[in-house]
Amino acid sequence: MKEINSKNAPEALGPYSHGVKVGNMFYSSGQIPLNLEGEVVSDDVEVQTKQVMDNVGKVLEEAGLNYENVVKTTIFIKDMADFPKINDVYGAYFTGILPARSCVEVSQLPKDVKVEVEVIATESN
Repeated sequence: MKEINSKNAPEALGPYSHGVKVGNMFYSSGQIPLNLEGEVVSDDVEVQTKQVMDNVGKVLEEAGLNYENVVKTTIFIKDMADFPKINDVYGAYFTGILPARSCVEVSQLPKDVKVEVEVIATESN
């Protein structure tokens, strides 16, 4: 097992890594819309989603992967009414075979953000 942490993504908020690689599989921790200074980027859900997906991309890159390697995502959102906006931004990051996905509404996320995304990826296609 190999711990993955990217200097190009915001630091973890607790005792966990950005992700771990086990064999050819990569499991990320949830990414929220923080900039490198650890600040929430905006209150706008679309801006938050773009930052989340950019953070996911930086963590994938540190693991030697990209969005094409993602096989499963889980999206946590504060308000299901935001789903169409989140979905539009999220969808722009994936081409070709789309990953499996779950999306759930939760009562609260860290730093009271509106969206969090975690991914599972593989080196083999």
